[in-house]
Amino acid sequence: MVGLNVGFDIGPLHGDKTGIGFAVEAIRDALLRGGDVQLHDYLVSFRSRTEATTHRLPIPAALAHRLWAVGSWPAADRWPGGQWMKEMSVMHGTNYVVPPTTVPRLVSVYDCWFLRHADQARPAVARTGRVLRRAVAAGAVVHTSSHATARAVRELLPGSRVVTVHLGALALPKPPTRAPIGDLDGAPFILALGTLERRKNLPTLVQAFGRLIGDMPDLRLVLAGAAGDDRAAIEAATDALGTASNRVSFTGRVDDQVRSWLLHNAEVLAYPSLDEGFGFPLLDAMQAGVPIVASNVGSIPEIGGDAVLMCPPADASALAANLRCALTDSTVRARLVSAGDARWREFTWEQCAEQLADVYRRLARADPTLGEPDRGEQAVAL
Repeated sequence: MVGLNVGFDIGPLHGDKTGIGFAVEAIRDALLRGGDVQLHDYLVSFRSRTEATTHRLPIPAALAHRLWAVGSWPAADRWPGGQWMKEMSVMHGTNYVVPPTTVPRLVSVYDCWFLRHADQARPAVARTGRVLRRAVAAGAVVHTSSHATARAVRELLPGSRVVTVHLGALALPKPPTRAPIGDLDGAPFILALGTLERRKNLPTLVQAFGRLIGDMPDLRLVLAGAAGDDRAAIEAATDALGTASNRVSFTGRVDDQVRSWLLHNAEVLAYPSLDEGFGFPLLDAMQAGVPIVASNVGSIPEIGGDAVLMCPPADASALAANLRCALTDSTVRARLVSAGDARWREFTWEQCAEQLADVYRRLARADPTLGEPDRGEQAVAL
């Protein structure tokens, strides 16, 4: 179907971009290159500056979410300025929320941590979960970026229709030649990337690191990410290392250049998460030629495959053993790097865009089989 009109939420492109923002940007660019889908950007925000061609829903996001959490009337395409939606074949909410409309809807869900742990979520995030539940109950189809997340959605939102389209690998910029963090220049270090939140399981990583420092006196641990809800627990685990606590570095949020330098200079990427919906750092490390040690939950086995040494997330001893192996066994290191170099190339944005365009077409023509479980979603996680 040439010229399929899709309302596309560009909200994640505004403000400090997270992994979701980078994903949405790459999806949009790939869809535009494909040429057979006409994207109509929209935004639910009164604060963000945007292009004149972008449709802005005439209500603040916070108020919209409060309304959509409890009802869907009136449909957004019946609001003043919302009539453009009636010309859409599909509305795609790219970040957990899609407005109530009379046209078919797709909503992207990247992980289900906040649905499983609503008691730990901030009020705005918990409200997003309620908006999502209402949209799915009203017939919105869910797009997930992994079969693991699809299984979780089916469990937590019974009766949901779910399609899985993997994301691609983000382009990794060439690293700067000079170390952007002076005290890491020439030092061997384990790298963890991501917000310092409970889902990342970083206190267990610090504990595992503590089991290595006795016979690896130069080894450092670098935690690169913005402050999150687990900072206090991570600092407590770090303080428990005693005099070795100064071998743990907190960088805060890093830009693309610093991130690239850290990846290209790390000895190992550690990714011990309690859950992941996709896991860009896995593909980043594979591009940089860095061995990966990770947990065996969520999407990690699906995305990482044989390019990752895995263990249960709560087992600090097993994590330490895998880290030691990846640090010291040259045969294992070479195998992981070689497998990673082949694996990250399997995840392309062109393939992602092609599959999403097919989802749009099937949704627009009300394909009754869209969203049925496939073999990947039915498979038991490794």
